[in-house]
Amino acid sequence: MPPTLDLSGATHSKMMVVPPRLNLRRAASYQGEKGPLSSTSSRFSFNHLVFASPPPSPRLPTLVPPRPRKTSNPPRPSRVFKTLLCVAAAVGMVYLSITAVVGSKVAIPWLEPEPEQFEMVGQAGLPDFPTPIAFNDKRGNPKWTVFIPPEQSFPLSMQGYADMVSMCRGVSMRVNDLRNPGRGAETSHHNPSKLISGDANFVDVHEAEAAKLLPGAAVGYQKGETPACASSLTYVLESTDAGIGKSLMMMWTAYGLAQRQGRAFFVDDTRWAYGKYAEIFNKAPDPGCRAPRRHEILPCPYQARHLVLNFATVEGYVSASLGGEPSTGPVENMSSDRQRERFDLARAGYEALFHLNAQDTEYVKKRTAELRGKTRALPGQRDGLVVGLHVRRGDRHPLEYQYRDSYLPFTAYAEMAKKLLAGNEKQSVKILASDDPMVYEADDFSDTARAQELIKLASKTAIQQVNPGSNRGVMRKFVDDTFGWEGGFFAAMFWNLGLSSTSAAHSSHKQAVMATKGAASPSADTARLRNYMGRAYMMDLAVLADASDAVVCTVSAMGCRLLGVMMGWERAFENAKWVNIDGDYGWGGGTW
Repeated sequence: MPPTLDLSGATHSKMMVVPPRLNLRRAASYQGEKGPLSSTSSRFSFNHLVFASPPPSPRLPTLVPPRPRKTSNPPRPSRVFKTLLCVAAAVGMVYLSITAVVGSKVAIPWLEPEPEQFEMVGQAGLPDFPTPIAFNDKRGNPKWTVFIPPEQSFPLSMQGYADMVSMCRGVSMRVNDLRNPGRGAETSHHNPSKLISGDANFVDVHEAEAAKLLPGAAVGYQKGETPACASSLTYVLESTDAGIGKSLMMMWTAYGLAQRQGRAFFVDDTRWAYGKYAEIFNKAPDPGCRAPRRHEILPCPYQARHLVLNFATVEGYVSASLGGEPSTGPVENMSSDRQRERFDLARAGYEALFHLNAQDTEYVKKRTAELRGKTRALPGQRDGLVVGLHVRRGDRHPLEYQYRDSYLPFTAYAEMAKKLLAGNEKQSVKILASDDPMVYEADDFSDTARAQELIKLASKTAIQQVNPGSNRGVMRKFVDDTFGWEGGFFAAMFWNLGLSSTSAAHSSHKQAVMATKGAASPSADTARLRNYMGRAYMMDLAVLADASDAVVCTVSAMGCRLLGVMMGWERAFENAKWVNIDGDYGWGGGTW
């Protein structure tokens, strides 16, 4: 007999006993099975109409963690924008405060334009091309200099000198960082091109040769021979600008700075588009010393003993010497003191360098006396005045907005001249200089005389009148169309002088590009034509400046600004005899 179950010691008083035949498998309704199709079946139930699984026990913890509740105040785009705006405003206020306290520009690296990058490559020997190089002195301190091979032709190309200035800046910054390894942030904006007093890490060619860092030997001079200049400035007369005015203005200014710094001044005309300097002007004043060796003449840094400048680098040198940034806008943006300083420098260069050749000087004196003699009045009457008119056409348009795409009307010149004469027109004389030969034939200038008549720019009509064609019925050799200067001076016409019409159509600014690369070589006829143009232009300005009591011109033309320098500050501006009719602009000696 099997043993019986004793429940007397159980803790629960009530307990249900499961029959031994009861099946403990899960019900079909809990397995997700479908109910029977027939309601008469014993398996019919309503469990399939309710939950497919039993509800979780309220006493047991849930196995799935509850989802986090979303914040009731999410950040909105407008709030993020306001926050960034406040931060930017705070940074700007701090920057302005520091600038006001320090009194100079505070350099922020990520706000500054990224400078040109140059890679310093180590090598055993010296290169065979001009370049700045870095080295260590005897104490192991990094230094740098500029190496130009002694056999290198002089001068370098315009672009070559411009690139050299950029490379000097990069090498100097690198050496300066090596000397100050822990002060990279302070030295990252070191710019030797702005230093006239000197870069302590730079070694000039003469000292580098003496220290055997560069090849070369000390060059002496024999008794009675002129010694070499201690320091000098050489201005290379070369420009991609076809006009002669900008080159003269910059050369005069460079001369003034050279005199201020105690440098001897030299002029190089190897690739000047207008030919030989001595064919238009007298030679530059003798400095009393001998020019330095070619490989000692450096474009950078500005502290170099022997410096060379050209049209591409002179503006940076002038601005650095005057303690400012290079001029990129109208000179009107400068302070009045700085404008006067630039004017005085240009005036010093004009007085020293503007001396025409003997033939042209003699003509200008006679022409000036002739024009001034026409204003002499009878005894007891007031002498007349000479009013000069400078009319620039061609590819130079006025600054005034109304006429920026055309030219000022001739009536503007005539009315201003009448105003300056103030009723004294009977004994007065008006003289005219223009780059357009058709201007002299205008009705508004019918009572004016040419400033000079020695060299004239002819129109096509005038040339045909001088050289009339032969009988049209007779066959003759084909000749290119006559070339005239109707419309004024255009750069493309200047560069194409001496070329046939077919060649000129395809050359465009080929001469300007060749000049940039240092390969310009005009023919003898072309050089002679350009020389005549330069002489005519200089005589026009000389007569206007010497003979005129007042000058009317447009400041957009460089010739107008040159006339201001030639007249002098007191006469031109204090006495208001230099009159600009091109907007409310004053004189400007810098580059527009």
